[in-house]
Amino acid sequence: MASAALCYQQNGIPPLTHPTSLPGSLQRQPTQDARAATLSVGGDWTLQHYATLRREIERTRRQVTETDRIELGALGKLDTAGAGLLVELIGPARVARLSDWAPQLPAERRALLTTVAAALDQPEAEQAPETNGLADVLAHVGRTVSGVWNQQRTLLGFIGLTLQTLFTVILNPRRWRITALVVHIEQTGLDAIPIVALLTFLVGAVVAFLGATVLADFGATIYTVNLVAFSFLREFGVLLAAILLAGRTASAFAAQIGAMKSNEEIDAIRTLGLSPIELLVLPRVLAMLITLPILTFIGILSGIVGGLVVCSLALDISPAMFFTILQRDIPLNHFLVGIGKAPVFAFLIAVIGCLEGFKASGSAQSVGEHTTSSVVQSIFMVILLDAIAALFFMEMGW
Repeated sequence: MASAALCYQQNGIPPLTHPTSLPGSLQRQPTQDARAATLSVGGDWTLQHYATLRREIERTRRQVTETDRIELGALGKLDTAGAGLLVELIGPARVARLSDWAPQLPAERRALLTTVAAALDQPEAEQAPETNGLADVLAHVGRTVSGVWNQQRTLLGFIGLTLQTLFTVILNPRRWRITALVVHIEQTGLDAIPIVALLTFLVGAVVAFLGATVLADFGATIYTVNLVAFSFLREFGVLLAAILLAGRTASAFAAQIGAMKSNEEIDAIRTLGLSPIELLVLPRVLAMLITLPILTFIGILSGIVGGLVVCSLALDISPAMFFTILQRDIPLNHFLVGIGKAPVFAFLIAVIGCLEGFKASGSAQSVGEHTTSSVVQSIFMVILLDAIAALFFMEMGW
């Protein structure tokens, strides 16, 4: 060390010196009043001396009273760690009156002490009450029911907005968007014909086979024709087509509109003074209103053909006999009941898919979540309405 200092002096550079830091101190001196004393605070109250100061405060705090006079004139350096210890020693109430009993203290130190005192004087946060598993389950059920209720209210509002825009546009043919309508008809209808026809054909064959298996025990396999016809004319034709479009088309609508929203294309449409409902929703809704009845009719035919194949191959019921029974025993109202539900299902599927797309935020995760939600909601609403319609038509004798 001596050689290093000599080298510095030979080169004209003063040697490095480390600044001394005096640890803070507390001195309590009695006064003439036996009930009060003077507490002198000196030295540096910094994080460097925190451990020493903590021990000093623990030793002195029991002797400090509200009547003691506190002297801060010898206070050295001060940081937030030391300020916290001083506030703990003096008390937040007395620190708030620093300007009264310590006017000589610099303003920046008074500000530091009062800020730390205000922060430490906050009431302790109340701990959340402990709950049992049953309460958590009930709370989760309540939140879910509330979310479903709000979701249905939003859906009803969006349906009203869509119908209002639809009635406004229908009265003004110049605002019809034929090109977009034709494109969506192709995407939602023509491209879905193979999968709808194949699925309903296979389901028709399965229904005929299972019905024949049960009816054979009663010697009434001939009524397999009636079973297939009733099930597809009233229920399976429209229900299978609607479920397929709910999974295929509603998800596509939600993903397309959600991607446009994440890319801020919908904001650009509004900036141009155009209506996103008119531009994006109406062509999709009208396309679904056109295509789902057509797909329902194709599904009914395919399901009946599937039952016909099973009856011809396994039950010795010729195609001529099959169609004769259809013409003789199956009235037209069953077909009208099935085809009449198609526009209602189509409107709901399209509106739910578009609404979930508008509800998506700017992230890819949100688009995926709302796409999945559109499929689940569409299938749920289709099955729910179909069940309600079945009960209503049964009570009405239709």
